[in-house]
Amino acid sequence: MKPRSLVFDLFGDYLRYRGGVVRLRSLVALMDCFDVPESTVRVVAARMRKEGWLESRREGRETVYVLTDASWRLLDEGRERIFGRAPGPWDGRWHMVIYSVPESDRALREQLRKKLSWLGFGMLSASVWISPHDRIAEVRESFADQSSVRIDALHARSEGAETDRDMAARSWDLAALDKEYGELLDRYRPRLAGYRAGRTLGRDALVERMRLVHDYRLFPFRDPDLPPELLPEGWAGRVAHETFLEAHGLLRAEAEAYVNEVLGRVD
Repeated sequence: MKPRSLVFDLFGDYLRYRGGVVRLRSLVALMDCFDVPESTVRVVAARMRKEGWLESRREGRETVYVLTDASWRLLDEGRERIFGRAPGPWDGRWHMVIYSVPESDRALREQLRKKLSWLGFGMLSASVWISPHDRIAEVRESFADQSSVRIDALHARSEGAETDRDMAARSWDLAALDKEYGELLDRYRPRLAGYRAGRTLGRDALVERMRLVHDYRLFPFRDPDLPPELLPEGWAGRVAHETFLEAHGLLRAEAEAYVNEVLGRVD
């Protein structure tokens, strides 16, 4: 787990619920749980401040870091994607984005593609991305200030269920994703009994819960949360999501208590 990701995860699961504020020495103490030295924490925090994710202020001789508005938005969006799932049955409509970006602006094109992927769109062809969920407004909002990006949107139905499944298979690598979900289940499902029995305590609970989030959070970047009728038979993704939610909840009390203990001891 990279130090920068650990800081984001600490804010996302713990510090945001304490006002999004942390003293540097408290952050150092929490990062010590993951064997990250103080010098590295200082460098990472300063870099995140420079990038606009954190603000800092002085309280006496201490440095205090505070989440910026951009970080709050990022954490809210990330939490929704990681923990949420699309409600209700699919209405059978595809939502299509056709974009145009100048050939000279490759960085912007890559940024657009990453955003589309994050929002659950899959690439049907070079500049045509599709999703069973209507998130076109979010795409437009993300690039409203980029005049060089042209986005055309269509809402359409295919010729039938077989075509829908074929389009899904072409737009996402579902077989590889299903295999990796299975590996995640192999790793965490055997641990649920111990979590339920309350055998993971204190620092171990914090480290285990953070590792769980780290291992799971990349899936929403790749999983479009397709409706059941578009998924391969025996799809492991839904079971993996339920396992993640249960494990995350079972470890919560001990992990949060340990964070409170560390913050109280240091402060």
